[in-house]
Amino acid sequence: MNGTGGPVGVIRVLVVDDDPLVRSALGLMLGGQGDVAVVGEAADGREGVTLAASLRPDVVLMDIRMPRLDGLDATRELHARADPPRVIVLTTFDADDHVVRALGAGADGFLLKDTPPAEILAAIRRVADGEPMLSPSVTRTLIDHLRSEQVDTQAADRVADAEGRLALLTDRERDVALAVGCGLSNAEIANELHLSVATVKAHVSRLFDKLQVTNRVQIAICVHDAGLV
Repeated sequence: MNGTGGPVGVIRVLVVDDDPLVRSALGLMLGGQGDVAVVGEAADGREGVTLAASLRPDVVLMDIRMPRLDGLDATRELHARADPPRVIVLTTFDADDHVVRALGAGADGFLLKDTPPAEILAAIRRVADGEPMLSPSVTRTLIDHLRSEQVDTQAADRVADAEGRLALLTDRERDVALAVGCGLSNAEIANELHLSVATVKAHVSRLFDKLQVTNRVQIAICVHDAGLV
């Protein structure tokens, strides 16, 4: 048993969404998985924050637009606590400001509600394992947003800076950086490059140091700025 009363190895999920049909659909989808269990449902952000304190889920699936307390503020409150749960923002809206605000609030993932069930499950497992998750379309939206904040005259400087940082990498680290830039997970990178997942994680950690970044999205931005993806 784990510390919250569930079987060892089972990812405890709290669903927070004001639409009962969405909550029901997610519950049905996740209910048949042996390694995932829905431990609670909340109809708004305030209820979600309260339930998270008592249920101690591993992962929270969080809608954005809800009454009383929206998903972004609820995520921010959860993130401010000691030992917070992982949060995946699951929404119908992919506007760039929502992506940026969600990540700024401490979200570990951002997916659209029309994401196929298998990909939602994969995201839950990845985030529970400590690996941030953004769908390829959301990663593209975020990269475009961050780029749009810089004027065109800075384009050459960005390219030169990205190329200079990537030049510090070994060939294998460069391969891993390119794969991260394509939105691949650690497991997918391991399969693609014939490495163990542990080795991929070690390479990603070194990329954070060498590229002077703090997350995978920034690795992707560097790779995209260099014109490699």
